[in-house]
Amino acid sequence: MVYILFIVAAAGTVFAAIKLSAYADVISEKSAIGGLMVGTILLAGATSLPELTSIVTAGLIENPDLAVGNVLGSNLYNLLILAGADIAFRRRTMFSHARNSHVYTSLLVICMSLIILASLLLEITWSVFGVSVDVLIICVVYGVGLYLINKRTQASEPKEKKQAQSPQLSLRAAQVRFGIAAVVILIGGTALTFLGDQIAVQTGLGSSFVGSFLIAGSTSLPEIAVVVAALRLRQSDLAVGSIMGSNLFNLTLLLVGDVFYSPGPLLAAASGANFISTIGIIVLSLLVIYAVKRKRSTYSLVPSFLVIGLYFACAYLIFQAN
Repeated sequence: MVYILFIVAAAGTVFAAIKLSAYADVISEKSAIGGLMVGTILLAGATSLPELTSIVTAGLIENPDLAVGNVLGSNLYNLLILAGADIAFRRRTMFSHARNSHVYTSLLVICMSLIILASLLLEITWSVFGVSVDVLIICVVYGVGLYLINKRTQASEPKEKKQAQSPQLSLRAAQVRFGIAAVVILIGGTALTFLGDQIAVQTGLGSSFVGSFLIAGSTSLPEIAVVVAALRLRQSDLAVGSIMGSNLFNLTLLLVGDVFYSPGPLLAAASGANFISTIGIIVLSLLVIYAVKRKRSTYSLVPSFLVIGLYFACAYLIFQAN
């Protein structure tokens, strides 16, 4: 029964995410916000709602590996989605049409991941008002980095106005429907976490592995739907921006997990298996940077194939660590 409920929750999340992408495109067309920032902030934050509910739930049930593993695993899985989409929609040449601004968001992901790596290695237990110093630093870096990226983007890549593809839907209506779809995703994410925890107990696979792959994969379903929908609309910036923006937003959720995890600092309590996931995120993000910078090439799909290969290598190593 738990598996059936898990599938139902996943299906509802995907349906809501498809609608979310369509409404985000309308917001991008009819507002002063460009596709890059809509993807990096608005869409990324909404598609990361399942991760938010997952990490809160994992913190409340005092399972640090499920919380950290879900966040890091979701970021790994998001990069797998990007690589898979690049291969599946190879004629759209996604990375060739993506703006260089995505390099900055990828570098910010790497910078924040390095802080997590240091925290996992040093097992930092310092806190301020009950919140770990390491997760506070991550959030500060996120805020400053996003401000600088937005400022640089507005200066170097001004938004080009385009004809709206959905003239029948007003900006207000799109915003309201976007909010409703986000709430559905929020509910779906909560259900997926509770059900995933039960599956971890029943199968004995371990919380780090289940958090990094089963729950992370299911909570990343909105990202899959968004990327596919964006590429069908030929919105490369929306596709890449939603993934890299989601990865940025996911890392800040460690602060939420730390607040709800009462025994102590969240990252200090996480197992060494999360070390593998963090290194994987850094390496795969570097490959995304390379793919965006190189643009068109005879071997343009090579970085994406490397991302897929390294993802499964990480999966194997994490499974062995558990």
